Amino acid sequence: MSRIIVTGANGFIGSHVIDELELRGWDIYAITSNVNNKINTSKITWLEANLLDNDQLEEIFSLVNFPTHLLHLAWDTTPGQYWNSSANLKWVKASLSLFDMFRSVGGKRIVGVGSCAEYDLSYGVCKEYDTPLDYNTVYGSTKNSLNHMLMSYSKHYEISSSWARIFYVYGPREHKLRLVPSIISAMLGGLKANCSHGQQIRDYLYVKDVARAVVKLLDSEVSGPVNIGSGTPIRLSEIIYKIADIIGHKELVHLGAIPTSVDEPKIVLADITKLKGSTDWNPLFTLEEGLHETVQWWQFNLNGGK
Repeated sequence: MSRIIVTGANGFIGSHVIDELELRGWDIYAITSNVNNKINTSKITWLEANLLDNDQLEEIFSLVNFPTHLLHLAWDTTPGQYWNSSANLKWVKASLSLFDMFRSVGGKRIVGVGSCAEYDLSYGVCKEYDTPLDYNTVYGSTKNSLNHMLMSYSKHYEISSSWARIFYVYGPREHKLRLVPSIISAMLGGLKANCSHGQQIRDYLYVKDVARAVVKLLDSEVSGPVNIGSGTPIRLSEIIYKIADIIGHKELVHLGAIPTSVDEPKIVLADITKLKGSTDWNPLFTLEEGLHETVQWWQFNLNGGK
């Protein structure tokens, strides 16, 4: 029986991974910093903990029974704050303790989670073992370092591990300050959607497809870093106008209202050859389908659930 610990279980991606794991019949220990309004089921046990507190981490492992898998999503990714926050260093320390405790209770497979920020994005198309890594931000450096430590640790102690490098994600439950929800909420409120020039090319994947890819990775023996993205380039302006078409307010799009950095990469695209070649994953949602669901979710929640 597969029994998994998921950190960051109430986060944007984590909450969708929990949905997917439940559909597939996993026994889940879902760890979050706040269990208010969470209800345990026959398959999901919610546990509250501050993972930066080692005593609370030890308490968690006194409560779980023979976990086989660990998915580590928890990290501080507050928009505008996390890139060079010293909290990244605290999360490295906590993550290493988490990995070690998991192994000590007989855990078999660890999947850590990073992002495309680990790459030197000036290269455009990112491939796991070909694209140089980047150490110009504290966030990217700590994620890269943790990946390397996990790989060495798992090799030495002979446990299975992999590292998901997730690219750009959108969908229900995303932080309101990120691109897609900020555009949606502005337009639904009848406000101008202030954007950059929109010519940047990015790799966006609907969060439910991301969750499916993560679960496929968990349920495999794939090792090392694995890109999770769509593999399809799209200009930000195209996404913005697709949202405007769905809502019916193209006149509210205000491109060029927000300046961009001269260092901002023109293209960031995932090479997903490894993901598709080592699992049977394929995306189920088109961009239009994902955006429709996302707009509907925001319409419902901005109206107080009505």
